Amino acid sequence: MALLNAQHVTKRFGGLIAVDKVDFDIEQGMIASLIGPNGAGKTTFFNCVTGFYRPEDGQITFDGHRLVGLRPDVITSRGIARTFQNIRLFANMTALENVMVGEHPRMQAGLFGAIVRDRATLEEEKRVVKRARELLEFVGLRGRENELAKNLAYGDQRRLEIARALATDPKLLLLDEPTAGMNPGETAAMVGFIRRLRDELKLTILLIEHQMKVVMSISDRVTVLDFGVKISEGSVTQVQQDPRVREAYLGKEYGQEPA
Repeated sequence: MALLNAQHVTKRFGGLIAVDKVDFDIEQGMIASLIGPNGAGKTTFFNCVTGFYRPEDGQITFDGHRLVGLRPDVITSRGIARTFQNIRLFANMTALENVMVGEHPRMQAGLFGAIVRDRATLEEEKRVVKRARELLEFVGLRGRENELAKNLAYGDQRRLEIARALATDPKLLLLDEPTAGMNPGETAAMVGFIRRLRDELKLTILLIEHQMKVVMSISDRVTVLDFGVKISEGSVTQVQQDPRVREAYLGKEYGQEPA
């Protein structure tokens, strides 16, 4: 059974259909990529899965539970975490504090505990700090705990955002263009890191990515959107050979099979 299953998902903005009756599923332990030209509906689909948008039609099921209509924080607590195309860190908070924020959905202490500072609350805070330090070390930011997020290098900010997502203890991690703006060396390091997330943390990963070398080197399955419609899906080889994909990226003239 698929970990995530979407059926006939449709999202409209006025007269524009951004996602048009998309069927999609991802199995546990898979690294899958969602690709397509700019404006194809990829991030809109992510936003439907994570509760930022509510689709007008269709159903989305995660781990056997329906997601449509749930708030983003509830969906996060169910086990779905994400990063964003444009990094969204708390710029004036430290790296450690950013990761601690990610742990909030799993914390038990409430307002009373925060005021009284009882033993259970203090012990939980210690566990949260310890876990945040472990995640920073895992993503390669050991020793940077007290640096403000805005002062970190671009690639380190990407890793910090992933650490914050990991702090929610997800089963499914959605990465929106994780290598955007990176040089070839940083990109190669990120590809290796994404594999570690799957292999060491046993995560299922769905990514949006424009760099085709990344997609083709890391994906178990590739899904292609164009103008909100799923036009192709399959292995890397199958998608590479699909004339509809070439047409979407290069235009109809180049998408035609040679005579």
